[in-house]
Amino acid sequence: MSSYSLMVQGTTSDAGKSVMVAGLCRVLARRGVRVAPFKPQNMALNSAVTKEGGEIGRAQAVQAQACGLEPSVLMNPVLLKPNTDTGAQVIVRGKALSDMDARGYHDFKPKLLQLVVDTFEELGQQADARLVEGAGSPAEINLREHDIANMGFALAAGVPVVIVADIDRGGVFAHLYGTYELLSKQEKGLVKGFIINRFRGDPSLLDSGLEWLEEKTGVPVLGVVPYLKGLYLEAEDAINVQQTDEDARFRVVVPGLPRISNHTDFDALRLHPKVDLQFVRPGQPLPAADLIILPGSKSTRADLQALREQGWDAQIARHLRFGGKVIGICGGYQMLGQSIDDPHGVEGQPGSSEGLGYLATRTTLATAKQLTRVRGQLTLLGETADVEGYEIHAGHTEVSGTQPFELDGIADGACSGNGQVLGGYLHGVFDQPEACNLLLRWAGLEAPHAKAQDMAVLREQGIDRLADALEAHLDLDTLFAPVAGWRS
Repeated sequence: MSSYSLMVQGTTSDAGKSVMVAGLCRVLARRGVRVAPFKPQNMALNSAVTKEGGEIGRAQAVQAQACGLEPSVLMNPVLLKPNTDTGAQVIVRGKALSDMDARGYHDFKPKLLQLVVDTFEELGQQADARLVEGAGSPAEINLREHDIANMGFALAAGVPVVIVADIDRGGVFAHLYGTYELLSKQEKGLVKGFIINRFRGDPSLLDSGLEWLEEKTGVPVLGVVPYLKGLYLEAEDAINVQQTDEDARFRVVVPGLPRISNHTDFDALRLHPKVDLQFVRPGQPLPAADLIILPGSKSTRADLQALREQGWDAQIARHLRFGGKVIGICGGYQMLGQSIDDPHGVEGQPGSSEGLGYLATRTTLATAKQLTRVRGQLTLLGETADVEGYEIHAGHTEVSGTQPFELDGIADGACSGNGQVLGGYLHGVFDQPEACNLLLRWAGLEAPHAKAQDMAVLREQGIDRLADALEAHLDLDTLFAPVAGWRS
C-alpha cells in the first residue's frame, strides 16, 4: 500500500497547524504506524540541527519527536530565515543556498517545486503515513502563483487537506468559510474537513454554526478541539510571553533584537516559577534586572548596531557596574567580544564591527555555517553540569581566557575576568535542569534546585496531552481510515 498523506492548512498564521500535526503524529505513532512529518516551506528564525548536520524548522523537529524519529532534512526541504524586512537566507535540504529578496525568491520558487515533491516522495519510502504542515494561509491570493507551501504543493503531490482555524481569535466561521471560498474549484476538491481549535466553553453552543458551515460548503467539521490551558509546545516563530508567578523575584531580561533567532532557548526560564523573564521590545529601556541575556541573531552585526541605537549598550554597562550578570548565546556571544569581522560579506557588505568588549574574544564570520549537535559539560562555581544542544552559527571565535564549556571534547565559550559575563555557542543550554540551576546560581538566584524544568520531559508531556485531546475530540476514523495499521 502506498504511503498515506494528509496536509493541515490554516486560515491564518498560528491557527494551530504545527501543534495539530505534532498531535496527530503522536496519535498514529501510538498505534504503531510509521509516521513522519513534512513541511514544504518554512519561514522561521527558530531552527534545529538534523542527524545529517542540516538545518530545518524547530516545529518539524518537535513533530519528529512526536513520531519517535530523529529530525531529518527530508522533513523540511525549504527553510527561509529572514535577515531583512524584504530578504531571507534560503536553505534547501538543510544547507544555505543563497540570500534572496522577496521578488527574487518568488521567481525562484518554480524551480523548487519539483525538489519539494521529490523530497516528499523520498520521505514516503521511509514511512507508512506523512502528515504535512502548510504555511500561513492558502487564501493569500497574491501568493497563489508559484505556491509551494500550501495548495500549490497539495495539488502537485496529490495530498488531501484539512483546514484548521483558531476560534480563540474570534471570527472562526468567517475565517473558515472565507478561506474555502477563496480556493479554486480544484483546490476545494482536496479539502476533506475543517477543524476548530482552542475552544473554551460548551461545544454544543457551536452546533448551529457548524451545521451552517457544513451546509454552505459541503465539507464536514471533523471536530472541535478545546483550549488546553498551560500546554507547552515550542512556538514556531512568535515569542511566547511568560505569565509571571507572583513569587518570582529573580528578573531576567532579553533584549528583543530585530533578527532574534532561536528564542526557544529561553523557554525553560520563561516557565521557571522563580524567574520573571521579560523580552524587551525596541523603543523600550532595559528594566532593572539580575541577569541580561543577549540572544542569538540571524544578522549579528546589524543587530549589534540596533542594540547601540536603542541605547541598550549603555544600559548593559550600567547593569554591570551595579553588579549584574550577562550571558550571550551564539550571536549574543559574538557581540560581547572585542570585534566581529565579516571579510566575505556573509551578513551584507564586508566590514568589521567593534564588539561590546566584555569578553576576550574576536569573531571572524565565514561562508560555511557550523551546524552540529553537541553534548558535554558546563563548569562554573567549581561545579560541573551536563549540557546538550546544538550549534548554528557562521564563523569562528578566538578566545583568550577561561572557557566554561567542553563540548564533544573541545573547549567552548568564554568568561570575563571579573566573573560577571559569560557566553557560548550552545543553543538549549537552559534545557537541562542541572545546567539551568548552575547558571541561575552563578547569576545570583539562591537555591533554584528542583525548580528548573526538564524541557525534554515537558515537551513529551505536552505532545501526549495534545494527542489525548485529539483522540477525544476529532473524528479520527474519517481522517485515518486509509492508513495501513490504523485501528479505531
